[in-house]
Amino acid sequence: MAEKTFKTALIMEGGGLRGMFTCGVVDVFLEQGLRFDGAAGISAGAVFGCNFKSRQAGRAIRYNKQYCGDPRYFGFRSLFKTGDLFNVEFCYHTLPDELDLFDREAFAADPTEFYVGTTDIVTGKPVYHKCVDGGENDFAWMRASASLPLVSRIVEVDGYKLLDGGIVDSVPYEYMESLGFNRNVIITTQPFGYRKKKSDLLPLIKLKLRKYPAMVKAVKDRPVMYNAQMEGIDLREREGSSIVIRPPHPLDIGHTERDPRVLDRVYREGRAAAEKRVEEIRDFLRDE
Repeated sequence: MAEKTFKTALIMEGGGLRGMFTCGVVDVFLEQGLRFDGAAGISAGAVFGCNFKSRQAGRAIRYNKQYCGDPRYFGFRSLFKTGDLFNVEFCYHTLPDELDLFDREAFAADPTEFYVGTTDIVTGKPVYHKCVDGGENDFAWMRASASLPLVSRIVEVDGYKLLDGGIVDSVPYEYMESLGFNRNVIITTQPFGYRKKKSDLLPLIKLKLRKYPAMVKAVKDRPVMYNAQMEGIDLREREGSSIVIRPPHPLDIGHTERDPRVLDRVYREGRAAAEKRVEEIRDFLRDE
């Protein structure tokens, strides 16, 4: 048998609970038996996308619908008490260890290489981590990837000080390409043509992160980075080197949505977008 000439990857953007769209796409992929050599997630794409490697279709939408109204999950009570809008103890311990078990054994056994991206607040540069067993260290990196600057504490892990990976690499297709993944399926949580504008929160971020000027600059430059990434994704789609799955329209969901009906609607939109393209993606992933 001839040696395979390409490597495939699933690449997942963040976006808070817009990530329910990604969950819908990923669950269809799992149900249809679509496999990838690697996967990469940023922010929500990391903390929800890890269920692809653990092969747990339905888990992310299930626990989000069940606990979205639970003050232990997220909210200003957690922010005021702990410094994190999304409660760390609940999200990364109580939930995966007690309430809706994360299958660490399956995660470790699955051959998919799974990467998460974060931002080093000292240098303002991206830092990536390959998750291997879904254990405490991997979860710390996932948490860092999803830690938004104004509503999260800095995550210190493996000698780094880290925050939200979306600040410097919102959709890590170039990183995966640098590792040799050259036939990729990219999931975004914004529709075609979306471009990011300057954040109104920049003055507050400057104040909170004033000890980290490189990070402040990265936040300021984020729209330029993001919009250039969207141009790159559009180019890869036109050339046929990547398949891109996007929402057909803005998802109209809050970062901290508490209505399970809204979560379910966005999840089903993700499923619908994936179901239309299953055979196209199956052919795209097939060795020629």
